[in-house]
Amino acid sequence: MAHPDGNIYIYDPDPRAIIPLDDHFHVPRSLRRTIRKGIFEIRVDTAFRDVIEACAADRPTTWINQDFLESYSKLHELGFAHSVESWRDGSLAGGLYGVAINGLFAGESMFSRVRDASKVALVHLVDRLRQGGFVLLDTQFITPHLARFGAYEIPREAYQQRLADALKIAATFSPQ
Repeated sequence: MAHPDGNIYIYDPDPRAIIPLDDHFHVPRSLRRTIRKGIFEIRVDTAFRDVIEACAADRPTTWINQDFLESYSKLHELGFAHSVESWRDGSLAGGLYGVAINGLFAGESMFSRVRDASKVALVHLVDRLRQGGFVLLDTQFITPHLARFGAYEIPREAYQQRLADALKIAATFSPQ
């Protein structure tokens, strides 16, 4: 995360929030109905930079500075950083981005311009991660929004063990 001092730091919170990729991932009933209606077109990696910029603009203060944006854009070019985007009527309505390394997906941020757009992107992300063999979806911090999906906190030591295990797994984020 970019810090007010101008540097980019890696944060290692204790406890650390994760979203389960097993049966404990919860999709609220109303969101399942929204997904079934098909009001959003899901795209992957078609507007990566736009997603990061929207995440930065979506809040009064942000850790996403120009260096951060350029660094993550380079990670995207190298195939490590990805975006999942919800489109509606030809416009980017919401989405999220993060970094995939072996069996780890580190979710960085999400935004929504239209109700449920980021939530639909999250459900699609979890499906993609499951199909790709991922075992860890790291969100760093828990929010009430993420808790509705089953996100929970674990101690740093437990997270580091899960991280070590995830980095040993050959998973793929490639398109379905």
